Amino acid sequence: MSNLRMLAALCGALAVFPTTIVGAHAAPADAPVRLLGEQIVPYGLTFDGTVVGGLSGIDYRPATGEYVLISDDRSDVNPARFYTARFEVGTAGLGPVTFTGTHALRTAAGSGYAPKSVDPEEIRVDPWSGDYWWTQEGERVDATLQDPSVRVTHPDGAFVTEQPIPDNERMLPGSGPQRNLALEGASFAAAGSLFVTAMEGPLLQDDPASARSRFTVQTRFGPILAQYPYQLEPPFAESRPEPGQSMNGVASILAADPIDPAKFLVLERSFAMGVGNKIRIYEADLSAADNVLNAPLTTARPAAKRLLVGLDDIGLSALDNIEGMTWGPRLPSGERTLILVSDNNFSDKQLTQVIALAVR
Repeated sequence: MSNLRMLAALCGALAVFPTTIVGAHAAPADAPVRLLGEQIVPYGLTFDGTVVGGLSGIDYRPATGEYVLISDDRSDVNPARFYTARFEVGTAGLGPVTFTGTHALRTAAGSGYAPKSVDPEEIRVDPWSGDYWWTQEGERVDATLQDPSVRVTHPDGAFVTEQPIPDNERMLPGSGPQRNLALEGASFAAAGSLFVTAMEGPLLQDDPASARSRFTVQTRFGPILAQYPYQLEPPFAESRPEPGQSMNGVASILAADPIDPAKFLVLERSFAMGVGNKIRIYEADLSAADNVLNAPLTTARPAAKRLLVGLDDIGLSALDNIEGMTWGPRLPSGERTLILVSDNNFSDKQLTQVIALAVR
């Protein structure tokens, strides 16, 4: 039994807005992933007095059959918030997206978040309590240093608590996360006894050129158990016409199995200015990686990884800034559905896509 598995064992434990539907696509018999369908949420859509956009995280709530989606609006357009929505996923494809609710995220004092005070990214439904755990990236700009965080809210948006983060992920003048490359991915693991988070990119002290993220494993009660390196792929293309504006990072992570604490899907989102996006989903295994909680990444062994699917290979009509993923309901074929959502950055030049895949 690996150290990670041993630690896990010790832990115990309304309106409808239809657009073009892309139905199920044929795929080779041995293909691990195939496209079921996609929906485009119209730009500028309003719901309950808010503009729907910036959708950077999604999770499925089996108890209600709804999906929870978090917006990365920093209270600039509307107060920082999340939505609930319904859509059918099945062998016939992906049905229209129906938004069913929205709630402002609340501070410990009970107020909404002030503009620029929070940067929401990932959201997960707690399988034990039904509360929502969400990450935010903090800020590093000029003299402003705001730590990233993991916060917990009730389904009505009320604040519950904040989880600890490792000291090496705090925003300090010469160390900690780079701006907009902080806590981006998160997932429950080991039947909900563990919570795992991922940095989008390298910490300052890890040398940004190393292209290594850190995955942090902690118990749901707070104690941090371990941290593992994850090697990012290089950007898929050079930006143009001006070079040096390409990036790749971890946009979302998801436990590959509800029990196994070491295996995750990792969504790498690469962007090259003037070229576009390339989205790849990998299977990562932390079980043989070195624990670098209090160590540099220089010679550490990273998580093993293998490509599950590249989204430019499955027949999508377009590919935008995919940032969120969750498991959906299982199909009659035994395949699992994987649901993805894109962040349009509140731009009319980008798309809010909801994509459904079937995974063998």
